[in-house]
Amino acid sequence: MRPSPSDYSPFSETYVSLVETGDVRAMLKDSLKPMGHFLHTIPPDKADYAYAAGKWTVKQVLQHCIDTEKVFAYRAMCIARGEQQPLPGFDQDQYADNADVSKRSLEGLKEELLLTRTASVLLFENLRDEDLNKRGTASNHPVTALSYGYILIGHWRHHEKIFKEKYGI
Repeated sequence: MRPSPSDYSPFSETYVSLVETGDVRAMLKDSLKPMGHFLHTIPPDKADYAYAAGKWTVKQVLQHCIDTEKVFAYRAMCIARGEQQPLPGFDQDQYADNADVSKRSLEGLKEELLLTRTASVLLFENLRDEDLNKRGTASNHPVTALSYGYILIGHWRHHEKIFKEKYGI
């Protein structure tokens, strides 16, 4: 089961396009091990590294991934439970500006990201097909719960690619 482009915002295509067609529940579960493996390769000396002026540090990117995972999983849960109220957008830069990672350890951020993904896996494992196909509104766009599973997977893949290409990890 794969979401169609009408099931998510055009912006989300960036993430959905990075995910093969398959069982979103299995793909989320299968994403845990490679995510953990990759996180384990991030060396401590890269924690506060940014590849250019004005770009986020590794710790800030990890915090962004944690925040985004929580927001998208919450949206998926709301929609799967039949929420019809429009869900608000979120400004990733505002979130980053208000998340002080200076006193957070790299290891703590890695652990929280894995635990947050685990919570997403458990959420999706317990959604029925009819729940995944429910439609709601988030950030002023129609979206299905299924789409958020793909978006979650693709969002991490997007940042993992940036870590490899721009941060040298």
